[in-house]
Amino acid sequence: MGRSIEQAAADLRAAYAGGTIAPLRDVLEPTDADGAYAVQELNTRHWIGEGRRLVGRKIGLTAAAVQKQLGVDQPDFGALFADMRIADGGTLRASSVLQPKAEAEVAIVLARDIDDPAVDADGIRAATAHAVAAIEIVDSRIADWTITFADTVADNGSSAFFVLGSREVQLDGLDLYSCGMVLEVNGAVASLGAGAACLGHPLNAAAWLARTLIARGEPLRAGDVLMTGALGPMIALNPGDRVRAVIGGLGECSFDFEGDRACPR
Repeated sequence: MGRSIEQAAADLRAAYAGGTIAPLRDVLEPTDADGAYAVQELNTRHWIGEGRRLVGRKIGLTAAAVQKQLGVDQPDFGALFADMRIADGGTLRASSVLQPKAEAEVAIVLARDIDDPAVDADGIRAATAHAVAAIEIVDSRIADWTITFADTVADNGSSAFFVLGSREVQLDGLDLYSCGMVLEVNGAVASLGAGAACLGHPLNAAAWLARTLIARGEPLRAGDVLMTGALGPMIALNPGDRVRAVIGGLGECSFDFEGDRACPR
């Protein structure tokens, strides 16, 4: 007999400290978006009930190649909590993650609520306070990253931590379409990309998220942080790595990955 939705949610929560778990194939079909978001929502509510503060959302699967790999035609999203933020130039400890990877992104912070169910990229632009260079540290509670679309959605979009750059840039005159991205590890180029790699434009990804959340009765609010999706391939992390992202027009951000103990895989 397979796990229930509730048990799958509990198993994912336990994996943060106890180590990775088997894929959720016994409870979720690979493309079961409704079931997967139900698991995610159970955990989001659980964590809020425990006092964690929701500060925004992350968007994933914005690259067509990754969508094809997982057999879907849409991005996904997860919750961002205040305790997931690492200060720019700060440290991530190996004991805090299981099998981490990093990717460079554009993050935006909203100046006002978004309630228009048909909002487009222009509407997002008008509602945005500023953009910053960002790094998302993704992680999976599913063993060996053997994930389907449903696995990653249920697992809060395979989220872990994020870093926001300290330079806040207004969108007026900012080119987020052709802006280049360089992700360095220990001073060497590890990943390259551009704004157009993120669903054609980072603001397209943000508009998709806003429409999706409005349809779910959870509209985005002023002050929310939106991680809009990877601009290039993610890279695996090893203890001792210093990771730095540079994005054209936005500047940079960085963090150190410290090996305080082995990751509890």
